[in-house]
Amino acid sequence: MFPIRDHNPSGRTPYVVYALIALNILIFLSYQPIMGDDYRLALFFQDWALLPAEVTEGRRLHGLFTSMFLHGGWMHLAGNMLFLWIFGDNLEDEMGHLGFLVFYLLSGLGADVAQIAANPDSLIPMVGASGAIAGVMGGYLLLFPKARVDIFLFLIIIFRIFTVPAWIMLGLWFGLQLFNGLLSNPEAGGVAHWAHAGGFVFGALLTLPVWLRRGGAHYWQETHGHPPHPEAKYRLSQSSIPRVRRRR
Repeated sequence: MFPIRDHNPSGRTPYVVYALIALNILIFLSYQPIMGDDYRLALFFQDWALLPAEVTEGRRLHGLFTSMFLHGGWMHLAGNMLFLWIFGDNLEDEMGHLGFLVFYLLSGLGADVAQIAANPDSLIPMVGASGAIAGVMGGYLLLFPKARVDIFLFLIIIFRIFTVPAWIMLGLWFGLQLFNGLLSNPEAGGVAHWAHAGGFVFGALLTLPVWLRRGGAHYWQETHGHPPHPEAKYRLSQSSIPRVRRRR
């Protein structure tokens, strides 16, 4: 299950979202030539990724920020940029360009702190923008809990697009991060679930002032949790709906 778009148009051009997507892609392309060389890639990540044990001891602190712009492969990059594209424009609309940039970086930093707290002695490099983007998702949930989001569901031979409220999609995603974080081995590599969960919570906390300026719970009552403007309507043609051909 993953989102493909929301029905929540923004009122201004999301220049910061565009710039972040472009920067992440350009940085990934800059070290793409060494992706097939495990040794050189490991050295590169040792220099620029987040190493919790190093940060705990006050070394390589730059990794707290540089790791947000590194990715382990094309699918890792594409998934993160898709989430940023879908949810980032509305927060930039609410916070302004500079405010959103600061929010994004602080959310990423909060995600880093959460992952370090989960395993402060780890020497496994951590890379990815997903912690900062989790913060974007947390802020989005606070401001637009009932915004409609189209999700693509794949279950073995079933391909289906559903429209669900944001709180269902984002709530399930956050719950999965907590569940997987509790079950995962902190000494092993893989997905940094605690960075995702920490970034999500930190992003929601950073969005609280915006939500309160909007009226807090009264804002939710006025809008019924939906965006305070008409939501976009999309119509899928028959040709755009994936079909499955069964063998007889």
